Amino acid sequence: MSSNPSPESVASGNIADPGIAPRQVVQRADGTDVELVSFPPGDPENPRNWPTWRKWSIVIAITLIDLTVSFTASGFSPAAGKFAKDFGVSGEVGTLGLSLCVLGFALGPMTLAPLSEYYGRSPIYIISYGVFLFFVLGTALVHNLGGFLVLRFLSGWFSAVTIANFGGTIADIFEPHETGPAMSLFLWAATVGSPLGYFLFSCIAQYKGWRDIFWALLGICGGLWLIMTATLKETRHSVLLLRRAARERKQRGTDAIEVPDSMKQRGPRKLFKTALLRPFRFLFTEAIIFFGALYNGYLYGLSFLFNGAFSLVFGMGGHGFDVLGVGLTFLGIVVGISIGPITNIWQERYYQRRIAQVGGKNVPEARVQLGRIAGITFPISLFWFAWTSYKNVHWIVPIIASALWGWSFYTLILMTYNYTEDSYKVFSASALAGLGLVRNVAGAGFPLFGQQMFSSLGNQWAASLLAFLAVLLVPIPFILERYGRALRFRSPWAKQHMDDLTEEEGSCMPKDPGSES
Repeated sequence: MSSNPSPESVASGNIADPGIAPRQVVQRADGTDVELVSFPPGDPENPRNWPTWRKWSIVIAITLIDLTVSFTASGFSPAAGKFAKDFGVSGEVGTLGLSLCVLGFALGPMTLAPLSEYYGRSPIYIISYGVFLFFVLGTALVHNLGGFLVLRFLSGWFSAVTIANFGGTIADIFEPHETGPAMSLFLWAATVGSPLGYFLFSCIAQYKGWRDIFWALLGICGGLWLIMTATLKETRHSVLLLRRAARERKQRGTDAIEVPDSMKQRGPRKLFKTALLRPFRFLFTEAIIFFGALYNGYLYGLSFLFNGAFSLVFGMGGHGFDVLGVGLTFLGIVVGISIGPITNIWQERYYQRRIAQVGGKNVPEARVQLGRIAGITFPISLFWFAWTSYKNVHWIVPIIASALWGWSFYTLILMTYNYTEDSYKVFSASALAGLGLVRNVAGAGFPLFGQQMFSSLGNQWAASLLAFLAVLLVPIPFILERYGRALRFRSPWAKQHMDDLTEEEGSCMPKDPGSES
């Protein structure tokens, strides 16, 4: 490696007024020198240096899109009965309209996330969600059961673009210690979307047919797509630097300008191999990801299972509510989830204090304080719901229990995502993909047996069974707090981001297994 070039060797005007900074120069295999393009300090083209209003306009636009992703799945549930009647099929077949869409959420990110490395995040957001709109239109018009089910699966696949890319977008525009508020807002949308979607579209299902659900969904999603299209700017650092390098090579008439190896595009085979295989490797070899997947799968499975269970508890066979009345009962979960970002303010302040105490070092264990409480209130809320779901108990009592469940749901999901992001950093895309795969596979599967379980066991024992299983998960936040550092030290990926290693521990650093963004 040769010394840095003098400032005069860097062409002026190639960066938007960051000052003329010397660049690192490395030697190619043939012995020629090449300049490495990067973002110098204060570079206004670096998304992390953008104005606060621009960062948050992007976050809010994509958060609203993510909210509609869950609308796409659960908004159909209030009209599933009318759909089954129109097509002459059983209620279980009608439930497939929900499950296949959620299954698309599980598989879509595996293909959509890698594409952003080549084309950037912004085009993938816009094009994928635009394609999704055509599938929603087709769903509103289709008269064939097979075609409807295929369209529902494809709708989930292409709308999953936010699941695939939002974590990366947050990492693009915020410093690692600043991601908490944005992640809090995003996960509010990701968790509240299912119960809120059921409520909103029950207002339509009460008086209109199932096709009207999709026409309304098309109008909402189409309007937000236009807002997102007008708001988004490219945020992926590697894409921006590749564009800068190409621009400078053209301006200066030389090919001796490149980006660092970590920013170079990988070949399609390696790219998709990583995207498809590494999440499974994380799931089966990383204890942290396994624990997070247990919570994500179970909680999201329950959130979609409730679409059918609430109809039994509060519908005509229970408290006697009509379609809209059942939709209103989901507002308990909505309120509980919406309290979550408020209580997370305390969690975020605690985290920032812990970071300051250790001089800015990485402390993922500071993310689990509220998670310990939520781990306990999670089964309590289910037992409460179970044994107050009798017809002779006022309906508000189980709804209050569902609000406590909603708070626990949000808090535990936020804990697992933040802990994973802090632990794995440049590998977090694969780590979070593993969580997302499990959560959406469970979300697709749980509704298929939920109504049968409540019908055969009864509301009380069915919900109690769910509560007993939740008890088994209580130790997870406590394990992460006490043994999380040891688990990270044993991981070849997480260990690379431990900046509190002793000299002896640091000498055992593993060979870099590869990075991603």
